[in-house]
Parts: sequence; structure tokens; C-alpha cells
Amino acid sequence: MSEVTRTDREREREPLRLGGMALRNGLLVHGPTQWAAAVRTPGGEIRAASGRKPTLRGGPIDSVPGARGVLRMGEAMAVIPIVKLRLPEAKLPWQDKTVIGAAATATIGGALLRRRWGPTHPAGGEAALAMLSLLPSLIALRGGDLAAYHGVEHKAIAAYENGDDDARDAAKEHDRCGSHLMAPLLASNVAGTALLKRLVERPTQLHGAAVSLASIGLAVEVFVWSERHADSTTTRALRLPGHELQRLLGTREPTEAQLDVGRAALDEILRAEGVA
Repeated sequence: MSEVTRTDREREREPLRLGGMALRNGLLVHGPTQWAAAVRTPGGEIRAASGRKPTLRGGPIDSVPGARGVLRMGEAMAVIPIVKLRLPEAKLPWQDKTVIGAAATATIGGALLRRRWGPTHPAGGEAALAMLSLLPSLIALRGGDLAAYHGVEHKAIAAYENGDDDARDAAKEHDRCGSHLMAPLLASNVAGTALLKRLVERPTQLHGAAVSLASIGLAVEVFVWSERHADSTTTRALRLPGHELQRLLGTREPTEAQLDVGRAALDEILRAEGVA
């Protein structure tokens, strides 16, 4: 095969579908079958690692709307302990005393409010509890470099998808960001909890867990639908809260040193997927 033919075929190849998660000191990238992460150590060195993603799908449940979304989220979460094992220097988003304290406060505060309100919540009670649950994530983004590495994630993936070599000029907001799950997740959780109270006289924690899982599944289905109908008015409306969250709070313009970490993570995922 000639070099010209090989180059032409490489140009025609569709880019990989990539996702990611910002770390406190780097970036984790998900490919179709592999994961890769790159971080900057306290000494200033960039270290990278990669491996095969765990698979939870593959059975008949893959075709069940809602359930398949829960499995997708489960696969993404299952990667995290593997990353820490292979790359101990990686600092996870919640790996911070302030964030851990906020999570404990949100959990205790939610429990106290539920006990005080009893079976009948006041109007807007579920929405207030849902917003309280977001407190740890908001605090995590406000401190350290997490928001900047969130921007690195979006810029690196967008540049790759657009065939650009330089991620500096790419937008720090992205249409496939997990922030777009927040609005449908909160809405479905509030609606599901309200419906549960009508159907069950004394809901238990098991009922609540079922509502949470159903909300995740529905939110993922809405996310996937939005990708397939990216130009629709409904999709633009669904994505508006996520874009504003990214623009105002969730992302920050990264430094050149942080972009270098993103380039290392991208190079590693392409190498691991065999397309580098």
C-alpha cells in the first residue's frame, strides 16, 4: 500500500468517540475500549497510564431504555479505582478535605430536613434537597485546578474531533459534557419522588434508591437523544442549563502547562486505542 493511499484512508477515518473526567491534577479520557489518564506530579513531571475499560454491558439489558444508561454510568465509575491503582499520583475531584466535609454536610442536612418535614414535604422540598446534593460538586469546582482541567478536557477532545493540532483556541464548553445530565436528572428525581409519595404510603431507602437509578437512566436517555437531534430546538433548550453551568462555574481557561497534560492524555488514549 502506498503512503498516499494510507494517508488518504487515515483522513477519511472517523474520529474516536471520546469522553472524559477532569482530575484535580490532570485528565482522564474514555475511549471506545480503553481509558487513559495523564497528571502532573508535585515535582512538575507529566505521567500517563492507560488500560482496558471494564465492561458491564453485552447482554439483553443493553436494549432496555433506562437500564442501559445505568450500565453506562456504572462502566464510567468502574474505571476510577483502576486509574488510581495504575496512576497513584492522580487526584480525584472529591479527593479534598473541603469537598468531603461538604458531602457530609449535604448528607446530614438532607437527612435532618427529611426528618423535620416528615412524610409530607413542603412545596419545592424535593427540589431544595436535590440542589443541596449538588453542594459538594459546586465546592469542588470552586477550588484548585479542577475547573481548569475540566476546560482542558473539553478543549482537547473538541480539537481532536475537529482535526486541529492545537487545543488552545477550542471552546472550553462542550455539548457532551456531563453537566447536560444535571437538568434532566434533577427534574426526573423530583418528579419520581413526588410520584413515589402518591403510590407508597411509607417510602423506604430502597424505594429512594430505585427512584435515583431510574432518574439516572432517564437522564442518560435524554442525553443520547439530544446527541441524535443536536440541531433541534428541544435539544438547545435542554443543553442551555448545562452550557451556562460550564460557562459560569464548571470550566476555566487552562494554562499552557495544563494544556500539555491534556495533550499527553489524548496522545495516550490514541496510542491505547491503536490509532496513534
